[in-house]
Amino acid sequence: MSDNDIVIEAWNTVLFEKFLHFKHLLVAGLAGHSDELLSRHLYPRGASVLDVGCGFGDSTLRIAREVGPQGRAVGTDCAANFIAACEQEAQAAGITNASFFCADSQSDDLRGPYDHAFARFGTMFFMMPGAALRNIRRALKPGGVFTQIVWRKREENPWIHEAELCVRGIVPVVSHEDSNQVHCGPGPFSMSGPDMVSGMLKSAGFKGIGFERFDADICIGRDLDEAIAFAMALGPAGEIIRLAAEEGERLKPQVIVALRETLSRYVRADGVWAPSSTWFVTAKNPA
Repeated sequence: MSDNDIVIEAWNTVLFEKFLHFKHLLVAGLAGHSDELLSRHLYPRGASVLDVGCGFGDSTLRIAREVGPQGRAVGTDCAANFIAACEQEAQAAGITNASFFCADSQSDDLRGPYDHAFARFGTMFFMMPGAALRNIRRALKPGGVFTQIVWRKREENPWIHEAELCVRGIVPVVSHEDSNQVHCGPGPFSMSGPDMVSGMLKSAGFKGIGFERFDADICIGRDLDEAIAFAMALGPAGEIIRLAAEEGERLKPQVIVALRETLSRYVRADGVWAPSSTWFVTAKNPA
């Protein structure tokens, strides 16, 4: 099994199950960033838009509403379980101009050409980001724009970073290479550096590359107990615990105590809200 197969299996099994359990937090939290970007009416009526790494498809459905019946929104994800969930959501919402298919964006046919492409936190886990970016550009019409949302640096996202530091101080870190367990890939901060990402996009043939910072508080739990459970299940902290296997399970009580102290500063009357920061990245396929 290749490294890429291992990542796809992770997203189709253990990570899908965890994402499904915390879907209410993930969809609402991630939408705090995509709602801002998509509210700018990036896509005109009648446009065709590819949504890369579409997850549960909520961004795809929003784009479908924006482009109207004469347009189309097409979501793709490497995990068949996410695609099945997307199709159910679209059917329940009665949205007929959204479609979904399972594909590895690094190498598979993305069924273009599209007027535009979009990705909300869907590009950071590519094992071969250069190949994926080239493939996405090939799926765009000349002049088409690829817009992606990626997390900025760890320190600007304490809801992830502080939880990771907390767990690292208690649980021994097992690298992907030293474990036979599936894993998520490079991780959420793999595209946090604008110089590096700009270089990758240029190498893939994109032009007119731009970065815009956007900050928003996001809900990481309806209460402190849920925020702790969320941190222990997903993100770098959750991966450390999972890859540590039995030792990770044994140390969970200590982790809970430490996370309770760390995350308590973000408790508000309406839940647990923490600062988060992203880049809105745009890049154009030359005409």
